[in-house]
Amino acid sequence: MLKTNTAGKRSRSQRLEARLSGEQKQLFVRAAKLQGRSLTDFVIASAQEAATETVRAHDALRLSERDRQAFVSALLAPAAPTKTLERAAQRYRERTGL
Repeated sequence: MLKTNTAGKRSRSQRLEARLSGEQKQLFVRAAKLQGRSLTDFVIASAQEAATETVRAHDALRLSERDRQAFVSALLAPAAPTKTLERAAQRYRERTGL
């Protein structure tokens, strides 16, 4: 669970360090100023947004894989048609002349 201090902000007890080029730092500083944030807040918010999107996309692909497996299983071992489906198919054949 995330800790919060009395001002309602999340407690930041962990450190993250990174080396970057001068151009990257200038770009990050400029972007932070444009958003009215400190460089630290801008970098943290940007990294968190990218991480959240990466995890969301991964989870969506994983869900799609499960859906694909269920679909293939249904194709390979279809359930028997119900009486309602058989009657609907019969009506369709009668109306279309098939």
